[in-house]
Amino acid sequence: MARGGKREGAGRPAGAVTKRTREVAERALAEGKTPLDYLLDVMRDELREPSERLDAAKAAAPYVHPKLSSVEMNASVNVSHEDALGELE
Repeated sequence: MARGGKREGAGRPAGAVTKRTREVAERALAEGKTPLDYLLDVMRDELREPSERLDAAKAAAPYVHPKLSSVEMNASVNVSHEDALGELE
């Protein structure tokens, strides 16, 4: 009898694109501009309101610039008790 739970190697690999997602992306490219292209056009259009251009820039940014990730820092500082007291004076 089968048991539940995660099985090694089962399912779609992480980050893999589904067949439907790939088809939608290919159709968008074949038909002309992608949503990102449109957002970039709006952002660069100097005749549009600044608020519209800003909204387009905010929406397009994650596709153009990766988010910065936090980095864990492990550091130790060795200061003697006398040195620490000397800095207070």
